[in-house]
Amino acid sequence: MIFDLFSKRGKKPDKEILIYDDLPRNFLIQVIHLWSDAIGRWYYETDFYGKTHTSPSNNIWLQIHKQLCKEYGIFSLSKHGDNPYAKCQHFIQNTTTEQVLDIIEMSFLWIDKVVRTWDQSVLKKANITQTAEDAIEELNQRFREHAIGYQYIEGQIVRVDSEYIYEEAVQPAISMMSEEGFEGASQEFMSAHEHFRKGRHKEAISDALKAFESVMKTICKRKGWEVRDNATAKPLINTLFQNGLLSISLQTQFSSLRDTLESGLPTIRNKNSGHGQGESIVHLPTHLVAYALHLAATNILFLIESYKALD
Repeated sequence: MIFDLFSKRGKKPDKEILIYDDLPRNFLIQVIHLWSDAIGRWYYETDFYGKTHTSPSNNIWLQIHKQLCKEYGIFSLSKHGDNPYAKCQHFIQNTTTEQVLDIIEMSFLWIDKVVRTWDQSVLKKANITQTAEDAIEELNQRFREHAIGYQYIEGQIVRVDSEYIYEEAVQPAISMMSEEGFEGASQEFMSAHEHFRKGRHKEAISDALKAFESVMKTICKRKGWEVRDNATAKPLINTLFQNGLLSISLQTQFSSLRDTLESGLPTIRNKNSGHGQGESIVHLPTHLVAYALHLAATNILFLIESYKALD
């Protein structure tokens, strides 16, 4: 539970004004508290009889530390601390924003995929007091509480540029793809968000388009509507109209939607990321990339809901 303390009330941040760098120190400390509650602290002790007692959490901290060191090409995350857990605590408070997000993503992936599977006896031995589901929910609430533009979802930290759009389009689209078996599109859409977070803007737009097209191809194949394997957005959209997924009888009402589907994302990709950039380097502004991802999410959500309505 997150308490709405007196000191917080009246200081609610504008959720549309989000930060992405220089994360607040108290947020980092809150993440460490979450680690303690949801992974467990490092514990290693030898009793009077020479028997060693360790926590199941120790192996997780060993793996997190080892994996990050290997990826960064270093031997230790910190000169401070006499165990991996202590080093991770010092590291998260004294590194770059990008690496802070790395360790949060990796640690919560362990919570999400490993600790979640432990039975009560193991959780008790590790002195874990918070479930994986609650810890992930609290992490995302802490992001929102501090107006930090990231969320943990489906094993990744994704960038959020509008809390409203995220809650109304991005999150539902991701959930819908997962629930309805659009695995390929889901992977491509998550890849788009990972590229976006890493600043790889052209790759982000390209993968967003792939996800959008994959959803349409999957719908067509499930319905038995013939489309080429290499079909792009425009013929796929036409197929959906021809087969009644997008109703011709509502053409006037959906004309703006059709214009968006035919001219929105395809135009962004074709002009900026799908072809060579020529002699000059093309720089895509962040707001354009965010628009492309939000547009993809909205259209994907609409298409899957329309597909479900046909059944």
